[in-house]
Amino acid sequence: MKLDSVVYILFLVFIISSCHNSSEKLIDGKVQISEEIDNMISEYIIQNSSKAYANTDKKFEVHRIYGTSEKNGVISVYLHSYFGGFNKKSGNSMQGGHSLPALMKIKKDSSGYSVVDYQEPKDGDLYKPSLEKMFPERYSKMELQRTGNIKDLEKEMDEKVNRWLNQ
Repeated sequence: MKLDSVVYILFLVFIISSCHNSSEKLIDGKVQISEEIDNMISEYIIQNSSKAYANTDKKFEVHRIYGTSEKNGVISVYLHSYFGGFNKKSGNSMQGGHSLPALMKIKKDSSGYSVVDYQEPKDGDLYKPSLEKMFPERYSKMELQRTGNIKDLEKEMDEKVNRWLNQ
């Protein structure tokens, strides 16, 4: 191979990889998440999950954010959601809910922020491949390592529910 061809190929590889990396840089944690976005995430999940748990007095949602990326003005939020429905009569005993990873895509518009896409992994044998398709590799590995470990989210949920019960 001629030196010119090698240089040209290396140049193309560099340009292509630079464009890809710059368009979707991952930012770990909640750096890009304002309080407004954080509240919107919970409200969206509560609204979309409430139908499945209609016979409860109050629904709550807390989440762990692994990180974000932004492309063309759309922020992708990689998170683990913990949702539950509660009744005053049964106190802080959850009547139904879920704990699962999710990908939420958010865009800023004239009235604030709006959710433009929301995904959860598929069930059963499709869970791991669908999670790996939704999340960047490092976040899917983190989620798979923490599967079932939601003590931090349970504590946050208990605090919210107890504040509600004590009102």
